[in-house]
Amino acid sequence: MILVTGGTGFLGRHVVALLRERAARVRVLSRRDNAALTDAGAEVVLGDVVEAGTLRPALEGVTHVIHMAGRVSRGPKDADDLYRVHVDGTNNLLRAVATAQSAGNKLERFVHVSTSGAVAVADHPEPIADETFPYATEVVRRWPYYLSKIFAEKCALEACEPGVLTENGRVRVPVVVVGPSLLLGPGDDGLSSSREIVRFLKREIPALPGGGVNFVDVRDTAAAVVAALEKGRVGERYLLGGANMSMEAFFVLLEKVSGVAAPSFAVPERVQGLAARTLGTLESAFGIEGDEASAFDMGCKFWYLNPAKARAELGFVARPAETTLRDAVDWLRARGPLPATDGLMSRAMRGVGRALATPR
Repeated sequence: MILVTGGTGFLGRHVVALLRERAARVRVLSRRDNAALTDAGAEVVLGDVVEAGTLRPALEGVTHVIHMAGRVSRGPKDADDLYRVHVDGTNNLLRAVATAQSAGNKLERFVHVSTSGAVAVADHPEPIADETFPYATEVVRRWPYYLSKIFAEKCALEACEPGVLTENGRVRVPVVVVGPSLLLGPGDDGLSSSREIVRFLKREIPALPGGGVNFVDVRDTAAAVVAALEKGRVGERYLLGGANMSMEAFFVLLEKVSGVAAPSFAVPERVQGLAARTLGTLESAFGIEGDEASAFDMGCKFWYLNPAKARAELGFVARPAETTLRDAVDWLRARGPLPATDGLMSRAMRGVGRALATPR
């Protein structure tokens, strides 16, 4: 039996579907009943990683765990909640697993899904990060999402050695960490990763930040997560990503697959920091609950990585970037009208549209 947390999310649904295709017995920890998962053949157990008391029953008879439960937010206002879900939730699950092991429930693998941004983000494009790089704590210090993911990953890896303290002593949890870059592709119902594509399609990105991006198809990531259950080495981290490309190249490729013109103006490097701070100030001044300031700030960094270790040990293969973006755009458009992003630039663009449409 495989216990999956976060099975209702963007990556989680792809992982559960792949496991069921392979006839695996899957149990999903969910905060509410989910008919889609039940119809897919998964067992749904009500619970939450932040509620430690709900975890022990979910682990009965479990031999493998895939831990993906989390929340995606760029906003500093969500720092406490991000820490609670990512760090406290991970610790709760690790303790519950260790307790189950000490009671005789043998666990073969605990796959912890982190993010490549724990190590693979920098102010400059080189050197390109791999699994040996230290945590990028200083670079991401303004972004609670990445800080909380770093702390959660540390907790997971520390559970390997010397192990988690239980009432029966320390128990080693067989953790394998996978760190995907930006997840893109079809099926992102909550726009957890695809928000910038929506903004691009709605022409709400007026200028190019000067950094670089790495993204990975959600379907290829799901395959690597499942592979880590069998092939991943305990105590190791595996970075998952596609091609490294400049932000300009990324938007030019989006233009090719969508037919929407890419921004032609690139913000000069010397004023990128000022531009990000100005966006943040405007969001605060107008009380806008947006994340465009953080998004621009992140776009000025380089998220490059080398996935050679995952290719060699997990059999990871990333499909062409153009295929992923085309499938993501087609899926978003097939849903109907593009959703409102409700950030500073989207409001500004709507205001411009209303002004132009107003008779003089």
